[in-house]
Amino acid sequence: MISTAKLSHEPWGTLPGGRTVHLFTLRNAHGMRVSVSELGATLVSWHAPDRAGRLGDILLGHDTPADYWEAKTYMGALVGRWANRIAGGRFTLDGIDYTVDRNEGDNSLHGGATGFHRAIWQAREDDGALVLTVDSEEGDAGFPGNVSVEVRYTLDDEGELTIDYRGSTDAPTPLNLTSHGYFNLAAQPGADIKGHVLSIDADAFFEVDPTLIPIREASVVGNAFDFREAAPIGARLEWPHEQLSLARGFDHCYVLRQANEGRRDAGARPVYDVARIYDPASGRGMTVSTDQRGLQLYTGNYLDGVRGRGGVAYARYAGLCLEAGGFPNQINMADREDMISRPDKPYRQVTKYRVAVVG
Repeated sequence: MISTAKLSHEPWGTLPGGRTVHLFTLRNAHGMRVSVSELGATLVSWHAPDRAGRLGDILLGHDTPADYWEAKTYMGALVGRWANRIAGGRFTLDGIDYTVDRNEGDNSLHGGATGFHRAIWQAREDDGALVLTVDSEEGDAGFPGNVSVEVRYTLDDEGELTIDYRGSTDAPTPLNLTSHGYFNLAAQPGADIKGHVLSIDADAFFEVDPTLIPIREASVVGNAFDFREAAPIGARLEWPHEQLSLARGFDHCYVLRQANEGRRDAGARPVYDVARIYDPASGRGMTVSTDQRGLQLYTGNYLDGVRGRGGVAYARYAGLCLEAGGFPNQINMADREDMISRPDKPYRQVTKYRVAVVG
């Protein structure tokens, strides 16, 4: 894709204690712009045109860095070292037992209370892209190994935001990163995502226990989780299903068909189109592409009363997340090695979000 994107930056606000946080903005030739904070490498806003050419922000967010610091929604953040949950905050690696930060009951969520979402990342420009880096010392949140992560954000003139992740370590360690953006393509205050139409290229998903830890793979056929053909999200949220009741909506990982068909080897892997969402009211559509095996669908089930941008209180289902990565709790599954980084096996992920007017 051709990119003539421009990158600018400005002071955005301060954290408790007075540290200044900067905001970086990528712009393409058609006026689309994506803003990213050095706090948490966070996607703060994404202004994209509707079918009438009017720009609107398709990401939920907060007003200030202090709001992001205090929030517990991981809104727009790049999360790690381990995205999603680790059961009991425990895992065994190469015969050694580890206990990591338990910040959601007995479980660990998104790398713990002081994960990458609360780090100040170092920023630089590279050929029109925004590159952010962070170092995590051995023992951070209980994880082994010194880890260095680099993430590159690139916006092209076709409206595609590429997030290219790379990680290295000096000792074996779990590494599973994702972007936790909450999307609402209507870009209207007070709108929910029930009218959005969703498709996901997956035949199976993980059923979860009451603490949202995966317990088994299940087929999507004949139930609310079947998005192989595009379907409105609202109608599926109302479908009677025990799993929807457990999570107050969708908070489940899909087993992506194409990425799971063959053995996953180290190095570059194919990037597949895996999901699409469309908002009929605005005409905006988004395609998600990734080289990862899993895609977590979260429908903002606990956004009730969360203070958002402009002081607006978000409601349940105000936004949805499509988080590419490994499977939740995969570090405790039979295929855990897939998510272990080693000195000779660096971490790599490529995920793309492409936004355009449809029809």
